[in-house]
Amino acid sequence: MPFIDSKVTCKLSREQREHLKTKLGELITTIPGKSESFLMVGFNDEYPLYFGGTELEKGAFVEVKIFGSTSDSTLETLTGQICNLYEKELGIPAKCIYVKYEFVTHWGWNGHNF
Repeated sequence: MPFIDSKVTCKLSREQREHLKTKLGELITTIPGKSESFLMVGFNDEYPLYFGGTELEKGAFVEVKIFGSTSDSTLETLTGQICNLYEKELGIPAKCIYVKYEFVTHWGWNGHNF
């Protein structure tokens, strides 16, 4: 079960959230064995972000948690795709988008652990 949590400085409309959710569902298939059917997505909009002591007018911090692991090259590809998506859809420059990956070895769902 992957989880993608996005903190963005801009306000998101319901339509933008729906569109981003759909596109992230497509992008998660970049990771072998992952699909939208088990993807959870969360958004925090109008989230103040600072880098180097300066508030970012437009910025994003995206956390991708993955049950299991994948290759560095797969993550490199996914980072590019996420940055392209947020730049195109939200106008956030790629240089202001930070993506964190976390591999999870224990994940609970439906009363049990994987």
